Amino acid sequence: MSQVVLIVDDDPVQRRLLEAMVQRFGYRPMTAEGGDAALRVLTGETAQAVDCIILDLIMPDLDGLGVLSRLRQAGLDIPVIVQTAHGGIDNVVSAMRAGATDFVVKPASPERLEVSLRNALAVRALAGELQRVKRSRDGTLSLADVITRSPAMTPVLKAAEKTAASDIPVLLDGESGVGKELMARAIHGSGERRAKPFVAVNCGALPEHLIESILFGHEKGAFTGATEKHTGKFVEADGGTLFLDEVGELPQAAQVKLLRALQESEVEPVGSRKTVKVDVRIISATNRDLIAEVKAGRFREDLFYRLHVFPITIPPLRQRPEDIAALARHFVTRIAAEQGKRIRGFDTATLHALTTYRWPGNVRQLENAVYRAVVMADGDTIGIGEFPQLAGARGDTMVNVSAPDTAPLMEPSPVYVDGSISLQERMLRLNPSAMTQTQPVLSLTDDHNDVKPLEDIEREVIRFAIEHYRGQMSEVARRLKIGRSTLYRKLETLQMQDETSIAPGNETVDAG
Repeated sequence: MSQVVLIVDDDPVQRRLLEAMVQRFGYRPMTAEGGDAALRVLTGETAQAVDCIILDLIMPDLDGLGVLSRLRQAGLDIPVIVQTAHGGIDNVVSAMRAGATDFVVKPASPERLEVSLRNALAVRALAGELQRVKRSRDGTLSLADVITRSPAMTPVLKAAEKTAASDIPVLLDGESGVGKELMARAIHGSGERRAKPFVAVNCGALPEHLIESILFGHEKGAFTGATEKHTGKFVEADGGTLFLDEVGELPQAAQVKLLRALQESEVEPVGSRKTVKVDVRIISATNRDLIAEVKAGRFREDLFYRLHVFPITIPPLRQRPEDIAALARHFVTRIAAEQGKRIRGFDTATLHALTTYRWPGNVRQLENAVYRAVVMADGDTIGIGEFPQLAGARGDTMVNVSAPDTAPLMEPSPVYVDGSISLQERMLRLNPSAMTQTQPVLSLTDDHNDVKPLEDIEREVIRFAIEHYRGQMSEVARRLKIGRSTLYRKLETLQMQDETSIAPGNETVDAG
């Protein structure tokens, strides 16, 4: 989703001109015919998220300085570009003192306005990232720091807000990579325990023979190698929050001991005869179906009910596409700063490709893809070429098939199967300049838009494989995961000997 720019001007002609320019720059414009209307958009009952404001200083109702003052009172930290036909130094000083980010004189040229918008949004993004990193490090990351614009996340955040006000056990459910630990940290940082420790434990990564020691601690000499006393994660989190990630991975023996610790609010370190009282708030997370695990006897039912008091399901990224652009900008701002690169964002075609991809690895996959793109980028804008796994993809229509062993692991040679339009046409729609070379396409439909017979599709796949591996039939058979005799039989059945000029005993070049 494009970033939103609110245009506040009482002149309808000026509003239309600015709206057209903002749209041409790749942002989504909103308009307000005066200062009061702008405040209704920003602070009213149906307040909308805005990334930047272009604000006229001279207006008949509430002028620009009045709007800036109200924004400051409401605690809204939105970059504001002030514009006026009266460009005196006094106006500039007053606007900047009131919190404006930049100042342009009417009529502002498109080039000047675009640079001003770009800089204002970049500064805001970087400042937001610095604050978010600081709060994360201090353990005060709150629900307000969760980056989302998707309606699918609204009930999730409302539920999380209710749990933050109490110590009720929370079970976060969702696919791997959706951001369960971030949500746990936000719940902790929004509650009364935010000044106390937040301790995260990945239950799936604990060695089975050390689980009890890691969770509950041990005394010196309790077992071979215990040369020091260890307090354990429960004691570390005393007064704060203990986050049990992938709790469904715990073995049965550890589940029994965890249940007792939760019931009694005390732990018994390994090798100790005394129990230690602890006061911890439990937030757990899993990507497994714990109800199915209970029915299968792999997870204790009594522990399940201890953890499953307030379940919250975080939807996968493919169900909240409105979040993809915002998350991608968040990642590129942070990673570019970490890498010391001056990158202002993505071009329009790339942003569209990102938002239409399904992201099976969810937010974690998106972050890693952006990380690679930032490292690979040569200019100040990231293009589709920095995302080889997305090039030409549209939603879930892309299917990767095996590339030869010589292909780089990070950049497999993809074949795209699409029953609608060709890859070349999709690439031209996304980015006309990107079509420097074509990619192989297997069409699933014929000229009448009917699905092709299976043998026709099989014939095209075999023909492509033979051409791709230059007639090396052993390699063709290996890649298609069939025997060579089966391959030759299919060539005869599909009447492809003459077409490919290959017959048994008459192979072109075969390394096998």
